Amino acid sequence: MQAGKPILYSYFRSSCSWRVRIALALKGIEYETVPINLVKDGGQQFSEEFQAVNPMKQVPALKIDGITIGQSLAIIEYLEETRPTPQLLPQDPKKRASVRMISDLIAGGIQPLQNLSILKQVGQENQLAWAQKAISSGFHALEQILQSTAGTYCVGDEVSMADLCLVPQVANAERFKTDLTPYPTISRINKTLLALEAFQVSHPCRQPDTPPELRT
Repeated sequence: MQAGKPILYSYFRSSCSWRVRIALALKGIEYETVPINLVKDGGQQFSEEFQAVNPMKQVPALKIDGITIGQSLAIIEYLEETRPTPQLLPQDPKKRASVRMISDLIAGGIQPLQNLSILKQVGQENQLAWAQKAISSGFHALEQILQSTAGTYCVGDEVSMADLCLVPQVANAERFKTDLTPYPTISRINKTLLALEAFQVSHPCRQPDTPPELRT
């Protein structure tokens, strides 16, 4: 391992960045934050400087151990493989598959459909309805899956990568005023997770780039 703190390129409100911040907090990894404002100046992710870090022009990106990794799940899996305590992927292959399935469902099947880049394409007047439909459709499937996999958390009674994806997506749902009444399992797990310190210190309201009016 190379010396020096890892550097996380992050935006306070980015749900993908929040996933990684939770993983870093759970594993006790100290890091420096370089804020990338996705709105200011037309989006700082489009700057030449940041494109050199991540050609996809997305956050998060993590510089660690002499490499730069984009894509939140790839970052979390790398942290899991190089710093395996506490464990975020279960040993049991079936449980591990469930964790990856739920993580992919959120990271691939819900979040991208209500992401900033997509919302810009659907037009201001359609954004709220579009986001609500995308989230509700995904949560309908997720609620059914969790009824067979969940214990205290998404898969059994240990915090996993699936939980790191769940909490930021519920925050997105709340921001887009999605009705969560039909999803009691999602709501219960989310509430339980938000009581954990790693989910609190990584929360969007407590980041270096959080605007003063959104801080708590």
